[in-house]
Amino acid sequence: MKNLTVEDAAKAIGKTPQFVRVGLQQQRLPFGTAVKMPGGRWSYSISSELLKQYAGEEVERVDS
Repeated sequence: MKNLTVEDAAKAIGKTPQFVRVGLQQQRLPFGTAVKMPGGRWSYSISSELLKQYAGEEVERVDS
Protein backbone atom coordinates (compact mmCIF):
# COMPACT_ATOMS: atom_id res chain seq x y z
CA MET A 1 0.00 0.00 0.00
CA LYS A 2 1.40 3.37 -1.02
CA ASN A 3 0.92 6.34 1.29
CA LEU A 4 0.80 9.86 -0.09
CA THR A 5 1.54 13.27 1.35
CA VAL A 6 -1.06 15.89 2.22
CA GLU A 7 0.23 17.89 -0.76
CA ASP A 8 -0.33 14.91 -3.10
CA ALA A 9 -3.92 14.56 -1.90
CA ALA A 10 -4.61 18.29 -2.16
CA LYS A 11 -3.39 18.39 -5.75
CA ALA A 12 -5.48 15.32 -6.67
CA ILE A 13 -8.73 16.83 -5.41
CA GLY A 14 -8.04 20.46 -6.34
CA LYS A 15 -8.00 21.75 -2.77
CA THR A 16 -5.41 23.28 -0.47
CA PRO A 17 -3.22 21.21 1.84
CA GLN A 18 -4.92 22.92 4.79
CA PHE A 19 -8.33 21.72 3.53
CA VAL A 20 -7.01 18.15 3.45
CA ARG A 21 -5.41 18.42 6.91
CA VAL A 22 -8.58 19.74 8.55
CA GLY A 23 -10.79 17.28 6.66
CA LEU A 24 -8.69 14.35 7.85
CA GLN A 25 -8.53 15.70 11.40
CA GLN A 26 -12.33 15.96 11.46
CA GLN A 27 -12.74 12.53 9.83
CA ARG A 28 -14.66 14.06 6.92
CA LEU A 29 -12.43 12.78 4.13
CA PRO A 30 -12.58 9.01 3.48
CA PHE A 31 -9.08 8.47 2.11
CA GLY A 32 -6.87 8.71 5.18
CA THR A 33 -6.42 9.32 8.86
CA ALA A 34 -4.97 12.02 11.09
CA VAL A 35 -3.49 11.28 14.50
CA LYS A 36 -2.53 13.91 17.07
CA MET A 37 0.88 12.96 18.39
CA PRO A 38 2.38 13.78 21.79
CA GLY A 39 3.46 17.39 21.71
CA GLY A 40 0.42 18.45 19.67
CA ARG A 41 1.70 17.72 16.14
CA TRP A 42 -0.49 15.88 13.66
CA SER A 43 0.59 12.87 11.60
CA TYR A 44 -1.28 11.91 8.40
CA SER A 45 -1.66 8.64 6.54
CA ILE A 46 -3.27 8.87 3.10
CA SER A 47 -4.06 5.79 1.02
CA SER A 48 -3.40 6.15 -2.70
CA GLU A 49 -6.13 3.60 -3.48
CA LEU A 50 -8.78 5.34 -1.36
CA LEU A 51 -7.79 8.75 -2.73
CA LYS A 52 -8.00 7.40 -6.27
CA GLN A 53 -11.54 6.16 -5.57
CA TYR A 54 -12.50 9.51 -4.00
CA ALA A 55 -10.97 11.63 -6.77
CA GLY A 56 -12.09 9.30 -9.54
CA GLU A 57 -8.72 9.36 -11.28
CA GLU A 58 -5.13 8.19 -11.17
CA VAL A 59 -3.12 9.87 -8.42
CA GLU A 60 0.64 10.43 -8.51
CA ARG A 61 3.12 11.72 -5.98
CA VAL A 62 4.15 15.35 -6.14
CA ASP A 63 7.87 15.65 -6.91
CA SER A 64 9.74 17.23 -4.01
